[in-house]
Amino acid sequence: MLPSRVLAAATRLFTGVRRLSASPHGEGPAIYYANHTSHLDTLVIWSALPAEQRVLTSPAAAEDYWSTSALRRYVANEIFKAVLIPREAIKRDNNPLDRLSACLEGGRSILIFPEGTRRTDGDVGPFKSGLYHLARRFPHLPLVPVYLDNLARVLPKGTLLPVPIIVQAHFCAPIHFDEKESKQAFLDRAREAMLNH
Repeated sequence: MLPSRVLAAATRLFTGVRRLSASPHGEGPAIYYANHTSHLDTLVIWSALPAEQRVLTSPAAAEDYWSTSALRRYVANEIFKAVLIPREAIKRDNNPLDRLSACLEGGRSILIFPEGTRRTDGDVGPFKSGLYHLARRFPHLPLVPVYLDNLARVLPKGTLLPVPIIVQAHFCAPIHFDEKESKQAFLDRAREAMLNH
């Protein structure tokens, strides 16, 4: 799809994003999870993926933000093939985990931000439980930590104009779900796997 290739190339040119990979996850779907520092996070990770993985990866995106204009809806639905998730008034019929699970069941990879919000202090915050519940539903899928370095300086929270700075996307070695682990132990291990890029 031409618009997605153009957008990915422009992002790589503007940010100079370099994909640093410890170990590829192999064929098939994966659950990518990353630190969240900027509105550009999704675009940069998506652009850093090899083309054959990029076309099969759907980022989770806030429904209330990406549904507010025709342009945002087009980008979310047609370019990113995003999984739009609600952030408020969550009920059984609009459970974000069910939407993400349906995407994985369809053979696509997903990208999520387990901190749940963008951080402005440069630290990686504690992970919310969504990553654990997805990993428990799909224990056979690799969980690929992605650490974005320097992106908060390109488009910090609260700014509108990006500054061209070289960005690194560290795709870390995949981890896997361990049913013997407690939820908190799993989340701590997943966070450490990202931080030890």
